[in-house]
Amino acid sequence: MGKRVLIINARQVHPGISEGRLNLTMASLIGEEMRKKGFEVKTSAIESGYDISEEVQKHLWADVIVTQSPVFWFGSPWIYKKYVDEVFTAGLVQQSFLEGDGRSKADPARQYGSGGKMKGKQYLLSLTMNSPKAAFNDPSQQLHEGRSLDEVFAANTANYKFCGADVLPTFACYDVVSAPQVQQDIARLKDYLVKTFG
Repeated sequence: MGKRVLIINARQVHPGISEGRLNLTMASLIGEEMRKKGFEVKTSAIESGYDISEEVQKHLWADVIVTQSPVFWFGSPWIYKKYVDEVFTAGLVQQSFLEGDGRSKADPARQYGSGGKMKGKQYLLSLTMNSPKAAFNDPSQQLHEGRSLDEVFAANTANYKFCGADVLPTFACYDVVSAPQVQQDIARLKDYLVKTFG
């Protein structure tokens, strides 16, 4: 695997509700830890603005792509969806992220979602949320009804999988409003990065 990582910070500030400090902290931590592992690091801070063509090129350059995002109403902030719509549409038009959806009249066995050109890249979604860890993987829980973290946030990772990238298990900081454990979350994230990237 190559040694280039793109870190996308999907932080969005809502004054008095969410100032985005934890996402800044986690995005910075990921950058520091990956540099220690010998990775070259590029970053994108969506809220600060971006150039669509440059973001496409960053994705093509990267071997590993990480999105650090808060969870607002069970998904990433709207600015991240806008970013994905713009960047991935440009990657489709240029045929740099994928060539169609993978299906072929010449080869009916080819599946939908098999036309991606991001094969060999890895994608990691890292989240901060107020949901407790107990809300996942438990059929007795009313909201997610036993679904895992990865299942609940599949919509946040499907675009990368559709384009051929390998999607890594989602990392999450839980209970960040009701019962924050920032130091423990930092330690868990460091451990996750060691186990995943050496």
